[in-house]
Order: sequence, then C-alpha cells, then structure tokens
Amino acid sequence: MGTTYARVTVTPVGSTKRFTGDFLVNTGATDSVLPREKAAELGIQSEGSMRYEMADGRRIAFEYGFARFEVLGRTAAGKIIFGPEGCEPLLGVTILESAALRVNRVTKKLEKLPAALLK
Repeated sequence: MGTTYARVTVTPVGSTKRFTGDFLVNTGATDSVLPREKAAELGIQSEGSMRYEMADGRRIAFEYGFARFEVLGRTAAGKIIFGPEGCEPLLGVTILESAALRVNRVTKKLEKLPAALLK
C-alpha cells in the first residue's frame, strides 16, 4: 500500500509543552504511539495500561495517557500509548477519524475530509 507520514504536534491536556514530529500514519492501529521518553518530557501522565495485539500476534501491555493532536490544521484529543524507548511515533485511526482525516489510497497522502461522519 505504501507509507504515509504526517507532521503532528502533541500537547498534553492543560499544558503548553509540545512535541512536533513526523508520525507514521497507521490505519491498522486503533491508538497513537509516542516513545515513552517523549511522553515523560511532555509530562503526559499515565492513566492506566492496556494490552495491545502486535502485527506479529504478540500481546503486550502498554501504559497510556491523553493528549491533544494537531494534524493538517485540525485538532483532536485522545489516547496516546507510551511506546518503547526510541520507537517510531504512530498516528492511529482514532485520531484520524476524530480530526476528519483520511489517507488517499491513490496519492498515499493524508487529506482532510469535507465533513466528519456522524451517521
């Protein structure tokens, strides 16, 4: 299918600290991922942990918190997983849908939907 990246700014809820970077857009992942050390630098608090099934079938528990995401001029808030140190940041489908964004299957680029779905 190809690889799609998006420039994303993550801000902890109630804070002015921010991290901006290129996130791999992963439409097969429910939640978004930030390396644990970046989440700690931002001061994102752990709200719990959840088990996730990896592409290879393994099930691993990861801590998560909540943050704001800015992508293509749109903002959404949601769960962010504290990934392994140095891992690649991932943008999951929950934030994409919340911000009314999609991956164009032809151009492989992220694009804005004309309206969010509410049906």
